[in-house]
Amino acid sequence: MTFTEWFIFFLIIQVVHFLGTWKLYQRAGRKAWEAAIPVYNAIVLMQIINRPKWWVILFFIPIVNLIIIPVTWVETIRSFGRNSTAETFAVILTLGFYIYYVNYASNDPYIAERDLKPRTEVGEWISSILFAVIAATIVHTYFMQPFTIPTSSLEKTLLVGDFLLVSKFHYGARVPKTAVAFPMVHDTIPVLGVKSYLNDPQIPYLRFPGFEKIERNDIVVFNWPVDTVNAFQQYGDGKYYEKPIDKKSNYVKRAVGLPGDSLSVRNGYVHINGKQTELPERAKPQFRYTGYTKGQPFNPQSLYQLYDITDGFGYNPNTNQFTFIALTDEAFNRLKNHPNVASIQRDVDTVSKSKALFPNDRKARWNNDNLGPIYIPKKGVTVPITSESMPFYKRIIETYEGSEFGINNTLSMNGTQVLLNGQPIDSYTFKQDYYWMMGDNRNNSEDSRTWGYVPANHVVGKPVFIWLSWDSNARGFDKIRWDRVFTTVKGDGEPTSYLPYFLIALVVFFGWRLFKKRREA
Repeated sequence: MTFTEWFIFFLIIQVVHFLGTWKLYQRAGRKAWEAAIPVYNAIVLMQIINRPKWWVILFFIPIVNLIIIPVTWVETIRSFGRNSTAETFAVILTLGFYIYYVNYASNDPYIAERDLKPRTEVGEWISSILFAVIAATIVHTYFMQPFTIPTSSLEKTLLVGDFLLVSKFHYGARVPKTAVAFPMVHDTIPVLGVKSYLNDPQIPYLRFPGFEKIERNDIVVFNWPVDTVNAFQQYGDGKYYEKPIDKKSNYVKRAVGLPGDSLSVRNGYVHINGKQTELPERAKPQFRYTGYTKGQPFNPQSLYQLYDITDGFGYNPNTNQFTFIALTDEAFNRLKNHPNVASIQRDVDTVSKSKALFPNDRKARWNNDNLGPIYIPKKGVTVPITSESMPFYKRIIETYEGSEFGINNTLSMNGTQVLLNGQPIDSYTFKQDYYWMMGDNRNNSEDSRTWGYVPANHVVGKPVFIWLSWDSNARGFDKIRWDRVFTTVKGDGEPTSYLPYFLIALVVFFGWRLFKKRREA
């Protein structure tokens, strides 16, 4: 739905509200016309049901409004003496239209001094849970979202099993695209294994102002642009699901290329505008290495600990050949001096070319280790559109600047002439920024080299804090990587754990509460 369609829908809701409540407003000592004025009518209604005026804000927060509106329906009929469980279910199951019955078919007096406290313990629990869910949904959607690292693509900086807090407000929080969705879950309701949202209606793209812009080499959480998923693993029904932006799979990579950059990858290293980029101190690029032992095989477990190796290891006893899927430069420099290593060298692909890489047009141009240069589109910049450049911008123009903004763009060819919606074009001006995301584990990361640009409207947030790190291969208390608990994601040098300070703060807080309680007693 466009903003215009949503505005019309909003006006229809105002008419429905007026027709169903104007008599109730009069019974409460207000004027009938007050039920017809948008927003003001909601403020007056909060006074009628004895609820704070700030509740009105909750009506305009997607997902949260799905909770607060039914609560308001119930509060409205209870303000006129309708307290039974049956009537509570009636107003919810009729989507609020039971209020029409109370408005027109009854003369129930308004209860001005109604007791707002739930009459049963169950009611108390329900009320507490509802507002806990509302508060958590607001925090989850607009401020901070928990996130788990599932793969080793950013190994060394972020480990598999790291539990992150991702800031939504650093880059600006997005308003959810999905207007109807289960709160605080992604695309699937846990346990039930069903879709957590409805595809329609959708809210037009809107992002609040952020406190900073994405900087080169920032670690960024974003929605996987090409995620349309033929069959959800959780569903297993084989159906095709076109997912809204905010329900596409969450990915975390490093923003190695920014809008307006000319990017290339040479022997696995990223170059921006012809110059090799300098990574932050904590970033540890890893590459595939192959070597030969002097006859005795390695003990992989001892190597993992000694050389800080966390990814795959292979060994062929017939040839004495070994392979490391992910090895940092520092680990390589130590390993090459191992007494049982005859030789070791990095695997750099300088010959083969892959049809599976961006721009995915089945033409073999480059490989994971060597590609580009590629221009990363920037908002407001105009680029030439030719038969040669069209594959790089086709998906951008049709999808990211088209259907995801409610525009039906079609890019096609007529001989050597490029057509946009049937009209000849020789250039195009971008409507939003784009980024090039890559993992530090260069030979074991599916990233922009495979599927291309990440649009600005797919950016979710910035990982800022690791609150827990879990090693599934360890045992007992060793499963928790204590040195990573309560550490920051960004910074220089080795991460510093703030866990001791947190524990001290907890002891002080609860000690003060205990002291205060005893003093008052």
